[in-house]
Amino acid sequence: MLKVTKYVLHDIVRNKILIAYTVFLFVLSCCMFYLDENPDKAVSSLLTIINIIVPLVSMIFTTSYFYNSYEFIELLVAQPLKRTNILLGEYLGIAGSLTVALIIGLGIPICMYALNPLALTLFYTGILLSLIFTSLAFLCSVATRDKAKGMGLSLLIWFFFSVIYDGLILGILYSFSDYPLEKTVLVLTAFNPIDLGRIIVMLQMDVSALMGYTGALYKTILGTNWGIFISIAILLVWFIIPLLVCVKIFKKKNL
Repeated sequence: MLKVTKYVLHDIVRNKILIAYTVFLFVLSCCMFYLDENPDKAVSSLLTIINIIVPLVSMIFTTSYFYNSYEFIELLVAQPLKRTNILLGEYLGIAGSLTVALIIGLGIPICMYALNPLALTLFYTGILLSLIFTSLAFLCSVATRDKAKGMGLSLLIWFFFSVIYDGLILGILYSFSDYPLEKTVLVLTAFNPIDLGRIIVMLQMDVSALMGYTGALYKTILGTNWGIFISIAILLVWFIIPLLVCVKIFKKKNL
């Protein structure tokens, strides 16, 4: 598994898309922190961008790289290697490279301009989102052999969590506005890793008062150490479950 990971990392290092992604994050982060004297406002601006860019790049890059290396995977499967080790090696290589890109593109500017709990929360949330959507992208890639279908499914999942899901929540709130839905919305938030990551960071900003009663509920439940632990645990579930399903499918898949 480690040999596969090492090869994937060595191959991805030369990938122009990953280099461009790293440079984009670095330049964007530095500009945000440099132009805004208040680091918290810069983090707030970066939060919106990170919640869109990181999942999108993770899905597209992972799916594209997986299909482009399909012949290499078939070669590895023909060798006396466990399929689980092959897939996990591929995952660790891709997820590791995306994590390094975040460390350079976001972590270094944070250390330079805003080394505080809020900025670090944004950084850790970005890493978790990267791991989660890399895992979802692997599931899409393993589920279908057709590259167009795999890419389309990946983009659909990203679009659903980034745009459609929030619209559905707003529709539920509007349709049942006469009922107390705050706790229901809190539960529904757990089914969207992007929303959950956003709320974790926003609660660190202490702006829950701007979110009304629901924000106060978020602050009460998720604002404690126990609530943060539960939130991180839910994000880890989002990362682990798709990967386990992916491994199960890959072990039985006829390449």
